[in-house]
Amino acid sequence: MAADEGSRTLIIWRHGETEHNASGIWQGQLDTPLSDKGREQALSAAATLAAYEPSVIVSSDLQRAADTAGSLASRMGLQVRYDERLREIHAGLWQGMTAGDVAGQFPVEQAALRAGEDIQRGGHGESMGQVAKRTREAVEDLLATLAPGDTAVIATHGVAGRTVVAGLVGLDQHTAWQCFAGLRNCHWAEVHEYAGAWRIVTWNVGANPL
Repeated sequence: MAADEGSRTLIIWRHGETEHNASGIWQGQLDTPLSDKGREQALSAAATLAAYEPSVIVSSDLQRAADTAGSLASRMGLQVRYDERLREIHAGLWQGMTAGDVAGQFPVEQAALRAGEDIQRGGHGESMGQVAKRTREAVEDLLATLAPGDTAVIATHGVAGRTVVAGLVGLDQHTAWQCFAGLRNCHWAEVHEYAGAWRIVTWNVGANPL
């Protein structure tokens, strides 16, 4: 089915690689910078995303997302809007730990997640439901400013990006977690508006083939 004339497009874009990504460390809301590789990824992705001619770029205020967004904004002559509601999930005590350490030190919580329970990560962090609520509010505020035919780019994070897409298409977060492979660094999803609803057009697209 073709998109309606004047339908809007959202590009949900995960930030470039950080040293924590490369080392398998939980970042959550730690404010880690892009690595050299991540900055190169952002520049390469920006060259591809420019073809969408976005009119708006909104970003998480964490520097890895903000700097990724900046690579596209400078190319397009746009100002980035920052929104802390687009931050990554807060992972509580797990932030700064490797995935292996988390699995070893928090076996009960890991078992609960595998069973599909939506617990707060790392004891005092966030649940997926909490992330979905705040990211949905951010997207609704963005959509209220978009004219027919506009394209907006949302620079965010892996978990937060998946919650945005799932919320737009009406998919529950547990199903999304089970069905969607994680967004790779500097890869994105393209979501189009059809007759007042939203559909995923592409998932995990990047400047270079996987």
